[in-house]
Amino acid sequence: MPNFVLMSDPEKVALLHQIELALDDIRPHLVVDGGDVSVVEVTDELTVKVKWLGACEMCSMSAMTMKAGVEQAVKSRLPQIRSVVAVNDLHG
Repeated sequence: MPNFVLMSDPEKVALLHQIELALDDIRPHLVVDGGDVSVVEVTDELTVKVKWLGACEMCSMSAMTMKAGVEQAVKSRLPQIRSVVAVNDLHG
């Protein structure tokens, strides 16, 4: 399996749409605590980079929420995604 994939713009747009749908599954749990997450980038290595927003930015539970919530939601819908990381993660 290659370490990266070269996606066309339409493929990347379609993948981003699917990622947003996956994040919509977890967003209500983030919003109830005053937070959210937004996609910053999907790399050619199929890593999704996200940014914590609101209360999630400084939450001591954000590392656990990333693995057990956000990453799980994305990878369960899109198994080709290798990882999900926060670009503003203070715990990683």
